[in-house]
Amino acid sequence: MITYTTSLKDVSPEMLYGFFVGWPNPPSPEKHFKLLSNSYKTVLAIDETCHRVVGFINAISDEILTAYIPLLEVLPEYQNQGIGEQLVMRMLNELKDIYMVDLLCDEELQPYYERLGMLKAHGMMVRNYKFQSGR
Repeated sequence: MITYTTSLKDVSPEMLYGFFVGWPNPPSPEKHFKLLSNSYKTVLAIDETCHRVVGFINAISDEILTAYIPLLEVLPEYQNQGIGEQLVMRMLNELKDIYMVDLLCDEELQPYYERLGMLKAHGMMVRNYKFQSGR
């Protein structure tokens, strides 16, 4: 059974293995836990049968006008079950009082987010790949 939580209270780095699929330099579970802890908001999907985090989304914010959703991931074996959609919808609900919520994604993912009520936009970015696993 999948449950959703906004708390890291009963979560440990050991529950965060397997994320950042396809990244050549993924953050360790310890750094993953730290980035979730440092986020303004976090929503986790937990498989209660094996007590494992199977999906997550996080947001950073100035807590006044703006929020940014940098990461959303569902483990491959849990994809296509509506978990990602639940994570996005729950996060957007968490951010419902924020004026501007932005998310940057690859073009092929835009239809997914449009289906969830987000608007297509153009953006710019910098990637320092030597820090991909965290500082």
